[in-house]
Amino acid sequence: MGMYELIKGDENGAADQNKNFLKMEEGYAEKEVDSGGQVSPTKAGAGDARGSTVVLIAGGGGGGGKGDAAKRRLVSLDVFRGITVALMILVDDAGGLFPAINHSPWDGVTLADFVMPFFLFIVGVALALAYKRLSDKALASRKAVLRALKLFLLGLFLQGGYFHGVNNLTYGVDITNIRLMGTLQRIAIAYLVTAICEILLKSEIDVDYGISLLKKYQYQWLVVSVLSTMYIILLYGLYVPDWEYQVPGSPSMAAKTFSVKCGVRGETGPACNAVGMIDRKLLGIQHLYKRPIYARTKQCSINSPDYGPLPPDAPSWCQAPFDPEGLLSSVMAIVTCLIGLHYGHIIVHFKDHKDRILHWMIPSFCLVVLGFCLDFMGMHLNKVLYSFSYTCVTAGAAGILFVGTYILVDVYGYTRPTLLMEWMGTNALMIYILAACNVLPVMLQGFYWKKPENNFLRLIGIGS
Repeated sequence: MGMYELIKGDENGAADQNKNFLKMEEGYAEKEVDSGGQVSPTKAGAGDARGSTVVLIAGGGGGGGKGDAAKRRLVSLDVFRGITVALMILVDDAGGLFPAINHSPWDGVTLADFVMPFFLFIVGVALALAYKRLSDKALASRKAVLRALKLFLLGLFLQGGYFHGVNNLTYGVDITNIRLMGTLQRIAIAYLVTAICEILLKSEIDVDYGISLLKKYQYQWLVVSVLSTMYIILLYGLYVPDWEYQVPGSPSMAAKTFSVKCGVRGETGPACNAVGMIDRKLLGIQHLYKRPIYARTKQCSINSPDYGPLPPDAPSWCQAPFDPEGLLSSVMAIVTCLIGLHYGHIIVHFKDHKDRILHWMIPSFCLVVLGFCLDFMGMHLNKVLYSFSYTCVTAGAAGILFVGTYILVDVYGYTRPTLLMEWMGTNALMIYILAACNVLPVMLQGFYWKKPENNFLRLIGIGS
């Protein structure tokens, strides 16, 4: 099981150029072409959404034609995912040197803040293709739950604190302090909810224009509305009381306890927002991310927008744990995935390039404009809170980038310049584990000369 299996699914949605094409999916094939070019029925699999569409040339009346079978893929999905992986590596490796492209310390967006929404967006697109034909909804649902559980547990292992990074040669984690949420965990949650929506919440009406597309998936859009409304109500309506946390001490220094004064409602600053309060109440503060992004704000770092020593007048919340992939913020991450699902529906139901591009570009620009208008009116773009305005801007930007990739790769056929991105997209999980989760550096640390400190990473200046 890997990210490719989870979010790739059936990605063969290129527009048909020949009306004699028969589309079939592994696990869902209703017909197959025998060696003589005749069409015969075959048994479809029960809800396995991993198959990829095979486009076969039926050949008029006698099985002729230019080829017996032609396989067509929507390469832009892999390229888009590869671009996202490359962007992730860039901001992870260069973000420390160029803080301007690193994650925004709080309000606002930078290059790094587009990575997570782009991943979630393409998960949704792929799911629309993976579940476009189902023979057993119950079996498909069970498989979706199992895949999401595997991905969640993998994220727990990789980001829960088991690996201590390049500056610490030890490994292992105290279960009482393990980090429960993370990047893969958030993707797993969004994947599961979106997959269940696609399996269960769509009608059987035919789609021939935009309004009928909305009607077919009206219950999925109802889920989007409910989730967005619930998020806004909780974020701005919950009362956040005073709270406290403890900073662990050292053998020569006792632990310190800090109190944070709140007693407010509707606050979206680092200290007193409902996102952090829900995580502290439900997950426990000991299970949150120990290096909060707001530690790079001017209030908390003399080297802002980079990490640094605390200013003399630093507020009490600067060292408090805060998870950027928390529970309430993951609600809007699900919305991003559902928006990507809509873009995938356009691939399924519209075969003409112009129709697809038109139905993609209109919502993309509308989302971007809506997001910036909300930011101007006070609902700020914020990746850590995954604000509604941030959801709109990043989902719209993902749509625009996807359209550009689709035009370049699938319409005009410029595949050679994007071969590297395509490869990275088809190996997204492997690259993420090796690069972003420090698994490769930790493995390299295992080879040393005479003593562990003399390892290859220290030789090239990585680690301390």
